[in-house]
Amino acid sequence: MKTFSMTDTGVLREMNQDYYFASDMAVGNLPNLYIVADGMGGHKAGEYASRYTTERIAASVSRSRETEPVAILQEAIRKANEILLMEAREDEAKAGMGTTIVAATIDQNRMVVANVGDSRLYVLSDRLRQITKDHSLVEEMVRMGEMDEREARSHPDKNIITRAIGATDSVEADFFEVELGPQDSVLLCSDGLTNMVEDEEIRQILISHEKPEEQVQTLIQTANQNGGRDNITAILIKPFSDEVTEC
Repeated sequence: MKTFSMTDTGVLREMNQDYYFASDMAVGNLPNLYIVADGMGGHKAGEYASRYTTERIAASVSRSRETEPVAILQEAIRKANEILLMEAREDEAKAGMGTTIVAATIDQNRMVVANVGDSRLYVLSDRLRQITKDHSLVEEMVRMGEMDEREARSHPDKNIITRAIGATDSVEADFFEVELGPQDSVLLCSDGLTNMVEDEEIRQILISHEKPEEQVQTLIQTANQNGGRDNITAILIKPFSDEVTEC
């Protein structure tokens, strides 16, 4: 397995409210674990929400007695949501904080994915496929046929999300199971990338560079060149390669 992970504050933001976790080694009963979180909230609250949630999910996974990936991740996300809500209620400075989350684990050619919010996971094979579905107001409108994808990209309410960790007493994560091919690559990222770089440009960058570090660095560089309006985080995984690098 070959991976590379990187986060960047972007051009316009002063603080990075994204956070990631990437382990090619086993975490509890999962063979590996990858998480990208994009926090929201007031001064430092979003930064705290993404970091704390990611750490709590990883900790819960490491202690879980469940054996099925969906059950393990579901339990971890539920616990993280409960704890983040308690933190927000006990500290006025953290009121209203929350975070998106996209997480994945890969066992041979089977990948299980969980997401809450609008951070995404893609699989690159012969084409680039978005596996996750955004929990956002505009994506709900696209799915109902009220606007098309082009209109959605520039809609003023694009950043309004409909699900987040820490937003409500209970949280519903979507789960996806994907069968991976021997040449497939996996990309987890925050919307700081996808709002700045369209899917076709992401695909072109991924196929134009062979090494994960070159792919991720070019994605982030391109997002910044296109405006860099938000924090940018990406994890690139080549499941059937055997080199690990991280930034």
